[in-house]
Amino acid sequence: MIDERKLEQRLVALEAAKAWSPRVVSRLETLLRSGADEALYRINPIEFATEKSIAEAEAIDLFLHACVAGLFDMDWLLVCPMCSDVVESFRTLRKLHTHFHCHLCQSDYDAALDDYIAVTFTVSPAVRSIRFHKPDALSAWDYVFHYKLTPGGLMPDGAPWSETAKGLVRALTRIEPGSIANLEVDAAEGALLGQDFESDAQCFIPVARGANVTAHMPVVLDSGKCAPTAANIAPGKVMFEVRNAGKLPIVFGILQLPTATFQRPRLRFTPYLSGKRLLMTQAFRDFFRSEVISATEGIAVLDVTLVFTDLKGSTALYERIGDLNAYIQVQRHFQHLLAAAVRHNGAVIKTIGDAVMAAFSTSADAMRAALEMREAVEELNRDRPQRDFILKIGVHRGASIAVTLNERLDYFGQTVNIAARVQNLADGDEICITEDVYSAPAVAEIIAPYPTVKREAELKGVSKAVSIYHLARMAS
Repeated sequence: MIDERKLEQRLVALEAAKAWSPRVVSRLETLLRSGADEALYRINPIEFATEKSIAEAEAIDLFLHACVAGLFDMDWLLVCPMCSDVVESFRTLRKLHTHFHCHLCQSDYDAALDDYIAVTFTVSPAVRSIRFHKPDALSAWDYVFHYKLTPGGLMPDGAPWSETAKGLVRALTRIEPGSIANLEVDAAEGALLGQDFESDAQCFIPVARGANVTAHMPVVLDSGKCAPTAANIAPGKVMFEVRNAGKLPIVFGILQLPTATFQRPRLRFTPYLSGKRLLMTQAFRDFFRSEVISATEGIAVLDVTLVFTDLKGSTALYERIGDLNAYIQVQRHFQHLLAAAVRHNGAVIKTIGDAVMAAFSTSADAMRAALEMREAVEELNRDRPQRDFILKIGVHRGASIAVTLNERLDYFGQTVNIAARVQNLADGDEICITEDVYSAPAVAEIIAPYPTVKREAELKGVSKAVSIYHLARMAS
């Protein structure tokens, strides 16, 4: 089921895209050729990096380049935090929305780019066909446990929730419109839960000794509703006669719950590529410029660290060496700042004149990048007769809104405003950071070698004085 010609052509394009670490592309080729269908469906690049001993950032870049080469398709998933159900998936950010309802949990959620939005990669059907490309043809078991549920949801003891859920299933089948399925189960004390996996239709049936012995249980499913919605039965054999009175096929299961008051614990998840991290990946911003956030309110980002930079005295530079020469030199400075951001898992969001705005998932990465930016600009000065480049840097951390402005993925809100104003407080060669950044994990250790002065500052639009830490260069 592999198109060898297309696979070879696209692997060649991937290899030529950039300088990869040794054997990175060959590891991906091995997966494409010999991986099971499940291994090629909704691949988690963070997990792939761990399994193949590849740096996370390179693994993410690998799959993004592989998408551009036509080897994979990218999916944005809305994942239920209670049951790891993939409630909806989208091939493009443009169609992503953040308010979703899980039929299995019958709960509503608001997703942020940090949480509940995962990005995965599935082999392109043009390269290799796998059964998950045709979900309507899947068995009921495959549909529920490989297509619907993500494997990354873990119980508090570390056991995969999908494996725990498999142990609860007593019957699982696909029922066509107008058809009837007879499902016999051996009911134990606790409760039985009948579930349509594509709607809110559920029937909850307590099972207790002393209840009426019920050997036959008719169930009608229609338009997202289930009759009966409740009943009481005694332990023993029960035949469920399930009729699909609707117009669409359904996947129906009967689960044995240990108690009538069974509550699923809140899951934790193995590390995955979040929407937030993807938007802060430079390769994504470079290759997927057409991706936009169409939601009018944008998408929340709960925690982002922003770095603003600006060149001090650039106007004098333009006047002294001329517009063309100054422009060329400023572009060199941009290239160095971009490289520093990428090396520390960030991305340049935009440039404004001689200024740069970059975003990072963690404040530690942002600070490492800011310090490297300052040193990179100082290296530029060493090749010049005088110090033409003097960088001012401001760093702030907080919540923001990811939006599309001027056909560019951007960030909006008070965190952005404060970060820009903190940069204005910096003197030449100085990095100014807020208390939110200073108190973030690992930041104090990173900046420990640098002379630091704490001052209080009044910022426009902020009601209270803000603590600002001024980081000077280390004495040479």
